[in-house]
Amino acid sequence: MIKATDRKLVVGLEIGTAKVAALVGEVLPDGMVNIIGVGSCPSRGMDKGGVNDLESVVKCVQRAIDQAELMADCQISSVYLALSG
Repeated sequence: MIKATDRKLVVGLEIGTAKVAALVGEVLPDGMVNIIGVGSCPSRGMDKGGVNDLESVVKCVQRAIDQAELMADCQISSVYLALSG
């Protein structure tokens, strides 16, 4: 598995009331971004934009990150986070 620091990668994580989604993009030399990994999980533990069960939210985030890492063949260590609801 390639570490995210070995390639120029950007990772977005969105935690919403309906789903948690992760997206991995590789920044190309020309500045374009090639999407190389995605992951998602139906959201659990969120209600009206607030956390009501932290353990469930953590499990959903981990599931989405795991899927994106597997598809992108990388190890995610940081993300750009979006919270919605």
